[in-house]
Amino acid sequence: MKRFLDENFLLKTRTAQKLYHDYAKEMPIIDYHCHLPPAQIAADQQFENLTQVWLYGDHYKWRAMRANGVDESYCTGDKPDFEKFQKWAETVPYTLRNPLYHWTHLELQRYFGIDQILNGDTAKSIYDECTAKLQTPEYSVRNLLRKLNVRLVCTTDDPVDNLEYHQQIKDDGFEIPILPAFRPDNAMNVDNTQNFNGYVQRLETAANVSIGSFQQYLDALKSRHEYFAANGCSVSDHGLEEIYAEDYTTAEIAGLFDKVRAGNDLNDIEKRRFKSAMLVQFAEWDWEKGWVQQYHLGALRNNNSRMLRKLGPDTGWDSIGDFSQGRSLSKFLSRLEGEDKLTKTILYNLNPADNELMATMIGNFNDGSVAGKIQFGSAWWFLDQKDGMTRQINALSNMGLLSRFIGMLTDSRSFLSFPRHEYFRRLICDLFGEEMENGELPNDIEWVGKVIQDICFNNAKNYFNWQQLNSEKAVLTKAR
Repeated sequence: MKRFLDENFLLKTRTAQKLYHDYAKEMPIIDYHCHLPPAQIAADQQFENLTQVWLYGDHYKWRAMRANGVDESYCTGDKPDFEKFQKWAETVPYTLRNPLYHWTHLELQRYFGIDQILNGDTAKSIYDECTAKLQTPEYSVRNLLRKLNVRLVCTTDDPVDNLEYHQQIKDDGFEIPILPAFRPDNAMNVDNTQNFNGYVQRLETAANVSIGSFQQYLDALKSRHEYFAANGCSVSDHGLEEIYAEDYTTAEIAGLFDKVRAGNDLNDIEKRRFKSAMLVQFAEWDWEKGWVQQYHLGALRNNNSRMLRKLGPDTGWDSIGDFSQGRSLSKFLSRLEGEDKLTKTILYNLNPADNELMATMIGNFNDGSVAGKIQFGSAWWFLDQKDGMTRQINALSNMGLLSRFIGMLTDSRSFLSFPRHEYFRRLICDLFGEEMENGELPNDIEWVGKVIQDICFNNAKNYFNWQQLNSEKAVLTKAR
């Protein structure tokens, strides 16, 4: 019987092991979409204990603890940090076959050198050892990034953010670029009239303008788009239930803006038309600047209304939605393509039933101008696990070019989440290795190794074309 989480974890064949250890393992990491707080990077924060770095803000763990019968006071409440960790440790043995079990022990190994299994009995010794290490300079957040060979990070930022922390990080000369990503979802969300009007006020402050019309609203947002570009941004992102692609006129949208600003609610079709117009506008600005635009589609958020009122969003009450994606997505992309305003685009879906839809949709709009211009993004959120990643890889392989895939990201708020890249790399090496040994792929280890290195790092480096990485030669041969 193999030892749990040994050096050949997930690698079932000798070929898979060679592909991983000789080609994938040492590749650097580009994390082009995450939710790391730039303020903590700017301060080069050191966490006081393992709970703070591991459990604060981690709704994955909170959901598991709740399912295990743990009271909310140990998740988002005011219990002491060690007591919260103890409850998490007692939950871990019950997460068998949940990705949290693998992630937890990978992170203990990679960051802290701990091979013990976490449970209620080992909680105190593991907590004490990790907390002691977190007090040392080697475990500041910048050194945590260095430890896993991270070369570039994109955070997720609202247009009204002033980006002061990104500026501070750059001024400090930190060698790992921490770049903003433009996420204007709040600027198109007219579901709640009061919230939207509050957002317009914050935009007025950020852009230092007065907004009295829809055109002035667009001008203010465009100025923020320009501001982000001046601060190194070249990526946008949306987190939506679905793409909105209703027909509209500019005059109609201006009227809807006035209606909301007067304090009146929009009906459902009016909301969809307003969101449709804003999506097109953002996409056209991204095209003008040659940015990469990302669309995370399919989350059904804030299902527990009582807990939403009590704790707010992003606290673990979301699920996979069953939205109809195909027709609107096709219409939206076709409109941009028809006007020659479709920039590089990454599509992520949360419902695995849509894998083949997404894998075929990207082929409709790849125009030959750039390899992999339209990407089927990596498995994310609830699909960020062995089965979900494998299904996404297989769908892309069957209906597109896996060899042009830009690979993995963390989509995480945790500085300890980067072993997810390793997890992905092991899985993809295992898939290739098994098919090579079965005779389904040629036994050309150098070529397959190159393809794997491209998926791990080189494809993303070339796709985003960040100047900060251009001095690094793409790795095309056996890694050392």
